[in-house]
Amino acid sequence: MAYVNTTRAVQVSASDRISGIFASISAMLARRRVYDRTIRELRQLTDRELSDLGIARSLITEIAREAAYGK
Repeated sequence: MAYVNTTRAVQVSASDRISGIFASISAMLARRRVYDRTIRELRQLTDRELSDLGIARSLITEIAREAAYGK
């Protein structure tokens, strides 16, 4: 049985790397804004409103984390 392996060198320019870094930072900041906004909005709700939604106050940070970063 024969196997063929190929390798291809890909040059990545400095501007591509820098734009990739900025894209990563931008995505990270966007996720953090979702996290902060979710916590802020859920903490403003009364215990009754949270109960109606089926959310315990102790789970707010976990829910915000899932909203921003996924499971």
